[in-house]
Amino acid sequence: MSSSSPTTTADRPRSLAPSSPFPPFPRTARQAEVMALADRLAEEAAARAMVHDRNGTFPHDTFRLLRDAGYLALTVPERYGGRGATPLELMLAQERLARGDGAVALAAAMHLQIVGGLAESGAWPEPLFGRLCREIVEDGALINSAASEPELGSPSRGGPYATVAVPTPDGWRINGRKTWTTLSPALRYAIVLLSIEESDGSLGRGSVLVPIPTPGLRIEETWDSLSMRASGSHDLVFEDVLVPAENRLPSPSGPPGRDPRGWSLITSAVYLGIAVAARDFAVQYAQERVPSGVGAPIAELQPVQHRIAQIEILLLQARSVLYGTAEAFEEAGDERDAIAWRAAAAKYTATNHAIQVTDQALRVVGSTGLSRAHPLERYVRDVRAGTGNPPLDDVALTVIGKAALGL
Repeated sequence: MSSSSPTTTADRPRSLAPSSPFPPFPRTARQAEVMALADRLAEEAAARAMVHDRNGTFPHDTFRLLRDAGYLALTVPERYGGRGATPLELMLAQERLARGDGAVALAAAMHLQIVGGLAESGAWPEPLFGRLCREIVEDGALINSAASEPELGSPSRGGPYATVAVPTPDGWRINGRKTWTTLSPALRYAIVLLSIEESDGSLGRGSVLVPIPTPGLRIEETWDSLSMRASGSHDLVFEDVLVPAENRLPSPSGPPGRDPRGWSLITSAVYLGIAVAARDFAVQYAQERVPSGVGAPIAELQPVQHRIAQIEILLLQARSVLYGTAEAFEEAGDERDAIAWRAAAAKYTATNHAIQVTDQALRVVGSTGLSRAHPLERYVRDVRAGTGNPPLDDVALTVIGKAALGL
């Protein structure tokens, strides 16, 4: 098939390339179990990824598989019927799932890290959190935050929210617009970060839990991106949306990129997984591609070997920093705050190395890798989204530099 020919359902890749070895993990039976589950689901996700990416459609079919397999309840505490996965366990699973479909893994990560973070912090009242957990386990309910806005951009840089909640006798009345709300076509709940009018008339930052659907709330399908096209990151538009007064939530605290619990590392594992998929594709291609002018697989050419070597080094560095940081958080106990800057360093390293890996993989494969008949061009596009996830590169570098300088 020529690179310009349309791809049919029959042409879609049905299985992933053999993955690279993954020592020293798994270290425990639990790690092995979640990694095996993610590998199985990655195969299913890969079979659907090309079509959803091409059409920009949300993969409801893949998420049904994740729900039925219990994957969406991995971070729900065991007392509510989940697995109570730690950040490290979830990262190991997410890297494997991202090999199949980065958009699915990223969208799932948003939900899973919120639930895991709430379970560990105890920030929500137990009856509310328990209800959420039961809905996740029993119905596959999904939750994500709605934070970014057209004028504000990323809230990590500060600034007031244009979306406002005003108190009324019947609860909070919300008006505004939220952008880049991943999972929006499938959400049961949105944690809406907004400006809240206090009793004295002042406006402060706060958050409100909004069920979906709610009268006055609509999803505007604006997502048409180069990267993560199947993530369903559309706009949420609030027009006199009324929610009960008790739906106001405790406000998040702390600067971006300094979460000492490890949940901020989950999305970085997604981009690492996409990079691994690019590596695996390039290795398999080099082993099987035999140009007539060479008469042997291009894997025997030294320039190809050197590019694969560069990929291996980049992945080794990224994995060492990312998983080393996760393990350090698990072991640090009360000293976590002292190494919190490593979360920013791990994110910066993993996402930027992932971009370099896909670039090198594309150089190994050549122009064939740009064909939409192959998944490599999707990997190249999807990893670029990592630079837009918090902390952004300049914020991460500032966090790291200040920590080193004692500021």
